[in-house]
Amino acid sequence: MRQVVLDTETTGLDPKQGHRIIEVAAIELDGRKVSGRTFHRYINPEREIDEGAAAVHGLTLDRLQDEPKFAEIAPALLEFIAGAELIIHNAPFDIGFLNAELALAGLPKLDNPVLDTLKVAKELHPGKKNNLNALCDRYQIDNSHRTLHGALLDTELLAEVYLGMTRGQGSLLGEDTVNTETPRDSQRTERISASVRVLLASEEELSQHEAQLGDIDKASKGACIWRQLEMPG
Repeated sequence: MRQVVLDTETTGLDPKQGHRIIEVAAIELDGRKVSGRTFHRYINPEREIDEGAAAVHGLTLDRLQDEPKFAEIAPALLEFIAGAELIIHNAPFDIGFLNAELALAGLPKLDNPVLDTLKVAKELHPGKKNNLNALCDRYQIDNSHRTLHGALLDTELLAEVYLGMTRGQGSLLGEDTVNTETPRDSQRTERISASVRVLLASEEELSQHEAQLGDIDKASKGACIWRQLEMPG
């Protein structure tokens, strides 16, 4: 199924309190590859932006005054995501805002299947931080340029995080096989290898091991799996 990674920025935390979407971005994945098709719009929310929200994304009402309203960009957004599974981090937040905006525009709610990467991350990494920054660090994705939240940047990072969490089925660039070792991994492996001491069993320990296998083989009436593995093929 075609997939679309999606993110929004808003004036606040709750659409029920009249907060609005001010930015929406989406990136298309086709066969676990970034297709190159993107959707990105800034939106005039027609209301003030909470100070706490502005501190997160850096957007102001003055900056957005000349941008289109959500109802104006809704048809293009719906066309872009039509028939796709939506991949969203903390999906209830974004879906709640999108459905509130669609209702204000007189349009039906979204009916796309949704995959919540926050839920997936919590299942994979219980008890750990699973925000986007933490996941980028865990999957060694460079997010050093993410000084503020931004819908387009966050969809790009989330696409990499999603493919990292589901690695083994393809890669962001579409290779059939994925080399998950990074230079940092390689250096760590070399350091570990250099510090590991390999201790070989002594003749006495080998003799004791052989005797133990004999006892197991006798008790199991010749069914000792270790002995079977040691037999030539």
